[in-house]
Amino acid sequence: MSSAVRTLSIGRGMLYITVAATSWGTAGAAAALLYGSSGLGPMALTFWRAIGGLTLLLLTSLATGRHRTGPAAPQPRRRRITDTLVNGLGLTVFQAAYFEAVRGTGLAVATVVTLGAAPVLIAVGARLAMGERIGGAGGTAVAGALAGLTVLVLGDGSGSGEVRPAGVAWALLSAAGYACITLYTRHQGRSGRSADAFGTTVRSFAVCTVCLLPFAAAEGLWPQSAELGRTLGLMVYIAAVPTALGYALYFAGAAMVRATTASVIALIEPVSATVIAVALLGEHLTTATAAGTAVLLASVTGLALSEARLAARPRPTPAASGTH
Repeated sequence: MSSAVRTLSIGRGMLYITVAATSWGTAGAAAALLYGSSGLGPMALTFWRAIGGLTLLLLTSLATGRHRTGPAAPQPRRRRITDTLVNGLGLTVFQAAYFEAVRGTGLAVATVVTLGAAPVLIAVGARLAMGERIGGAGGTAVAGALAGLTVLVLGDGSGSGEVRPAGVAWALLSAAGYACITLYTRHQGRSGRSADAFGTTVRSFAVCTVCLLPFAAAEGLWPQSAELGRTLGLMVYIAAVPTALGYALYFAGAAMVRATTASVIALIEPVSATVIAVALLGEHLTTATAAGTAVLLASVTGLALSEARLAARPRPTPAASGTH
């Protein structure tokens, strides 16, 4: 019985992260379209993404009565403040640096470098901070994912974007922000603390909005009047799907699975970004891009199957294992 519940929880967590990662892949494509017509820079676009997502989450809360329930076990005020600051600052760095990378080195390169560096940072962090062992299947999946990303970035000079050092640096900074969120969220789950995915998401976007406002104002806060309808439509989409929905699902799913597992599943993001870049942005799908995408998909699928098999195994009794 407990094994079946555990399998369901891990499977649901992986599904949540898969949907979130797929939606995130569309955010970079929408940003690439906006750069050409809206006049907005990365900081302003990230600000509108954050405040839009926050507004939608608050409206959802009021409409559904979500604000009346809250977590099952309220956390102490100091811990809640710490959670808000860690997740909010990590989210700010992750999003703003990613949009800077998209502008600096192109959609495909920015996405694959960000999500390629993240598993390495997370695996090292999880090993040092939480004692997580990757295991044979996890190590193979991470290695395969990194190999696929290497092929995507370096395999063919005729790909969808030139590798520019400044843009790559922004992508690495974005990966660091993503790694902090993942590791901290997983630490909460391992500590047995009550998960309030909705509240965490709302507070994190509030911090993100406040942090980005001065930078967005300095960069230019308002979009151009030309093609304003198209610009507003894309901005609403970014706020609703890859932001409000995507991050709510991610925070819920990340507490159910291992940190390294979450990071590798999220590698679906560069796959979805590549597909959208080809279908909507007219980028050329090279042999290297196709090969790297195939390796990524195989790595994610293999890891998901491995996690499902591990979750289905009966857990040792306390008397036999000495642990709960």
